[in-house]
Order: sequence, then C-alpha cells, then structure tokens
Amino acid sequence: MLVLVVNCGSSSLKYQVREVAAGTDGGTVLTSGLVENIGGPQVRDHTEALELLARRLDEELGGRTVDAAGHRVVHGGERFSAPVLVTHEIVREIERLAPLAPLHNPAAVLGLRAVLRTWPHLPQVAVFDTAFHRSMPEHVWRYAVPEEFYERWGIRRYGFHGTSHDWVTGRAAQFLGVPREDFHAVVAHLGNGASVTAVRGGRSYDTSMGYTPLAGLVMGTRTGDLDPSVVTSVLRRDPSMTPEALDGLLNTASGLRAIAGHHDMRTVQEAADRGDERAELALEMAAHRLAKYVGGYHVAVGGARALVFTAGIGENAAAFRARVCGRLGALGVVLDDDANAARSRGTRRISAPGSGLEVLVVPTDEEQAIAAATAELVAGTAAG
Repeated sequence: MLVLVVNCGSSSLKYQVREVAAGTDGGTVLTSGLVENIGGPQVRDHTEALELLARRLDEELGGRTVDAAGHRVVHGGERFSAPVLVTHEIVREIERLAPLAPLHNPAAVLGLRAVLRTWPHLPQVAVFDTAFHRSMPEHVWRYAVPEEFYERWGIRRYGFHGTSHDWVTGRAAQFLGVPREDFHAVVAHLGNGASVTAVRGGRSYDTSMGYTPLAGLVMGTRTGDLDPSVVTSVLRRDPSMTPEALDGLLNTASGLRAIAGHHDMRTVQEAADRGDERAELALEMAAHRLAKYVGGYHVAVGGARALVFTAGIGENAAAFRARVCGRLGALGVVLDDDANAARSRGTRRISAPGSGLEVLVVPTDEEQAIAAATAELVAGTAAG
C-alpha cells in the first residue's frame, strides 16, 4: 500500500509517500517534499497545492498512485481518541475544534478538504497528536478551576506530541523485551517544542503540556510552566499589552531565547562551552525542569522501568542528556558516558549496568507512525 502522509501548515504542505507492507510499521520512504508559499501568486490555495503535488507524485512515483492519505492533526479534543477515517462530517468536527488549536487545526482542515477535492475517492485518515493522552484519568487532566471553565470552553489538560510519545513507547518496550501493557516509563520528547509523558502500562498517564503546548518544560521559545498571575500582573501593569501580544511573547520570545538569546539548543550549548553565563543559566533551567518532571513521573507510574529520550534534542544533544541524568542520582540513574556520546540512528541504551533506570535514546518518526496507523485502519476497513 502506498500511503501519502500530509502535514499542512497555513502556508505550506509537507508530504511523504511511504510503501507499507501488511504487518509492518510504516514501511519505507519513496519520496518526500514540501510545497511552500501557499496563498501567494504561484500557489493560491491548498487545492492548487494538492494539484501541484499530484503532478509531482505522478512523476516521482513513475505513474504509480497512492492508495490512502494520512494527515497529522494537532488537536482532537475530547472527541477523538484514535485515528479515524475522514468524512465530510469528521472534517467539520475537526474544524469545530479550531478554538483549541487556532494555528493548526484550520490548516489541517484546508489540507483535508483539498485532498477530498483532488482525490474524492481516496481513503483518508486523520491522526491526532492529542489522542494518545486521552487515556489520562480525570484527576490528572482536570484543572482546579470553576466548572464552567471546562463545561463552556473545554479548559482541561489535553497534552501534545502524542503520536511521537505513542510510537516511542512501543519501540522502547520492544527494545527492552517488555510487553507494552506492562511497560512503565518516562518519555521525554525534546525538540524546539518539548514535552515529557508518564507512561503507565504502555499508555499515557500524565504529560507536561496542558490546555496548550505552552505548559511544562522550558522550550526553545516557550516559557513552560508559569504562575498564571504573571499573565494578569503584566496585563494590569502595562496598558498597551494586549492578550494577543502577551500570548505571542510567551510562545515565541521566551524559553531558551529569552534567557540565552538563542532558541537553538546547539547554539546555546556552544555558547555555554565558551563560558557564556546566560547560556549556562538557560541550560541549567531546562535541565532542572526536566529532571523535576522525571522524578515526579517516576512516582506517578509506580516506578518507571526506563527514561527515554527522543526528538531532535533528545536524540542528538548528548551533553544535555548528561546534564539531566546527572540530577537523577536519587533515582539511581548512571550514564555510560561512552554510549551517551556515541552517534547512532538506531534505538540504543546509554545507561551503565546497574543503573536504577534504563536510559534509552529512541529515534521518533511521526510520519512513519502516521503511515502505519493509516495503512492499518484502511486495510482493516477494506477487510471488514
């Protein structure tokens, strides 16, 4: 089965085509690319972008046609707890969730509708970033706020990066030879956006991101956890500050960028290595926050078997992994320095023998996860 994986932004369309054989996880990449500047003079809208993509694929696939499309959708709210086959009603429901993800869900809807117009008979599957976290119990996802906040506006913890956390959890359990339903772990997805999840019995039990991706860890440009009174205090003290402007500052001008002047972890680490005190402070803040979550989530799952690092920083920043694990001595964590420093594209153990937690690096592949979920759902529907 040829699966087209689509990730739509408001002005871009990222795609990948994977050949997925029955019983395999996501198959192999045949082609990939990006359509940019949608809304400009050359590509007016997402329908034109799909028409351009269709011409590209005809050439890149040598006349072969795709059998299904899988879409990354950031927010599934409380409605979607698993991938779903796309219908016009499903698209409308995703659109109704736009207030929960105003930068992402509208773009996903544009992509879904464009595929429906371009390939009206092509099976489509929506895969939701929030779905993995729908297993969190109510006492975890609830906020201690007046009931109307939840009933009127859906304000609760949703969590994000779920497709990655789910994929990595399965790979880590498999690597350690533990049945997924018995696997307890802490999974740290560390990129420019970062989150950490408490995995209990192979399912999400708690996660650091909340109502929005702003909560939790110190990130490239996001604050992470913040006293809510900071927001109300700034709005009271600065009459020119609007909620929209403040939201922008907290999401795009905070985190590592605010402290170190850079949002890229490699740049911050290089600056710290040269003795830049602000860069060193930023790294210490980020490591402290993550270590605190790891300790809390170790307790939350009743004793984690493993700490798993993934995504761009988690997979590549050996110095930051060491900085975090150096704070986890109370949990008996001991790194193997050589294993931590070694470069590899595969799943690997970086903890020393006798470490209180297995420490793993597991590469994530959200496109592969989406392709696998799409192929499984489409094949199961056809068989049914």
